[in-house]
Amino acid sequence: MTTTTSPTTTLRPVPTSALSIARTTATAARVLRQLRHDPRTIALMLLVPCVMLFLLRYVFDGNPRTFDNIGASLLGIFPLITMFLVTSIATLRERTSGTLERLLAMPLGKGDLIAGYALAFGTLAIIQSALATGLALWFLGLDVTGSPWLLLLVALLDALLGTALGLFVSAFAASEFQAVQFMPAVIFPQLLLCGLFTPRDNMHPALEAISNVLPMSYAVDGMNEVLKHTDMTANFVRDALIVAGCALLVLGLGAATLRRRTA
Repeated sequence: MTTTTSPTTTLRPVPTSALSIARTTATAARVLRQLRHDPRTIALMLLVPCVMLFLLRYVFDGNPRTFDNIGASLLGIFPLITMFLVTSIATLRERTSGTLERLLAMPLGKGDLIAGYALAFGTLAIIQSALATGLALWFLGLDVTGSPWLLLLVALLDALLGTALGLFVSAFAASEFQAVQFMPAVIFPQLLLCGLFTPRDNMHPALEAISNVLPMSYAVDGMNEVLKHTDMTANFVRDALIVAGCALLVLGLGAATLRRRTA
């Protein structure tokens, strides 16, 4: 009597070569459901930029013009920083908890996962930017020459850039503490060289050259264009496109470097 044995089959993830709207939106919905049960994270994302702007306004209570000069720039910088922190830590938790491993064993590509996270946090970034912009303009009296909608656009692009940077650096961190440690390496140099403290053309030529390739520099330049000009200028369009392009580029790098597990 002949006994036949069937070969052992191994379940493997179904390859996904292209982004899927259904998979991306499903990922975004899952992330938003998780965030709904984490009020501290929501408070960090939505309220901290508003609180920082509020404090800044009354730090310069005796000289409101100073707040007008730097408030617009910080309106973009604060959301970028908070979104960077929250996104990097949230993505790292997915990896260290094994959730990412289980998700990528399904018909879900890295691009779908990164795009889903970007969509979820981008939704919160819209709310965050709208709250901060509304507070600065209509409650704290930030005086800008241009349209508030342009100010909101740059604030939103900055928040999305922070989201993209957070997703990217999370691939290189093994713990939440390491994720926070990336802030001095990724955010602080841009903060010092973006033109917030002194015009970039007054810097040492080597530092000015470095600042010319950092996306936060163009975020500040875009805010300053709205601060000084009534209409949308060519420089504003350039700055907005550069910030948006950097966000998309970093998201692509994040999808390429995303790992399933912490080493």
